[in-house]
Amino acid sequence: MSKTVAIFGASGKLGRRAISLLTDRGYSVRALVHRTPIEDESVTSISGSITDLAAVSETVRGADIVVQMATTKEDPTTFFDVSVKGTFHVLEACREAKISQFLLLGGDAAYGIWFYPQPIPISESHPLTAYPGYYAFSKVMEETMTWQYATQYDLPVTVLRSSWVFQDDDLLHHFSLLRNVDPSEPGHGFGEIDEHLLSLVREKKEHIPLLLDAQGAPLRRHIVHIDDVMQGFGLMLDNPSAMGQAFNIAAPAAFDYRVAAEYLSKQLDLPIAEIRCPNYHPFEIDISRARTLLGYAPENDFFRMADRAIQFL
Repeated sequence: MSKTVAIFGASGKLGRRAISLLTDRGYSVRALVHRTPIEDESVTSISGSITDLAAVSETVRGADIVVQMATTKEDPTTFFDVSVKGTFHVLEACREAKISQFLLLGGDAAYGIWFYPQPIPISESHPLTAYPGYYAFSKVMEETMTWQYATQYDLPVTVLRSSWVFQDDDLLHHFSLLRNVDPSEPGHGFGEIDEHLLSLVREKKEHIPLLLDAQGAPLRRHIVHIDDVMQGFGLMLDNPSAMGQAFNIAAPAAFDYRVAAEYLSKQLDLPIAEIRCPNYHPFEIDISRARTLLGYAPENDFFRMADRAIQFL
């Protein structure tokens, strides 16, 4: 008989892809649906909110595996109820249901990434140190609760710590001066925007941003394509080697903003704008644990992501 997977956050970017993977593998899928309906007729939808323990318990009841992907970004009115209280509800339901795996979708925001100096690659043993903002704080809170339930109630836990996820033409949105002068989420925008750069924005003159640190050196950062996140997710799913473990899931390597900007400038025939970001620091993610224990083999480096984004246009 097929196993049942209960999923929260199924209508999101990752959730929709997770449902396809689960149904392709023959799992019975049950999803809690708040506002956005699930179009896949093979999925059992339960109406309700993750803020309602009764609806969460109904979704989890009888499930073998539970996947928690529900989250919010920088919304002070919803982040606590959805991300923190919602995860607590899912954990409580899992404790009562005696499931075989609880799989939490976390993120590298819990590490603080480029808000703090990172002298060595960030491994899974790095302390959870959220950067300013509600989203990173919620990622730390979700994980802290999850590991406490693993300790207190012997809950079989796996945490997927994903880097910033890109799909379609997302990469071109990030490498756009016009789109990133005043972003809503800390850490996804740029640093010192001087009058020259503001004039380019006002005149709608697009440039490829080249982000520099306080010393004027190009920043390095790690991201990941959604296909590689799904590869990692699939490798962790119902895998005994993944129980009790957290795994970093990222691209094969971090990218250098100078190399990236020069590549995109050539491909898109756009000029480069150097932008100092004195409050950011270069970082890279260590994915050796996922490679060794799961056989994770990401296929999308920066250049492949860039080419795919351009082809999507």
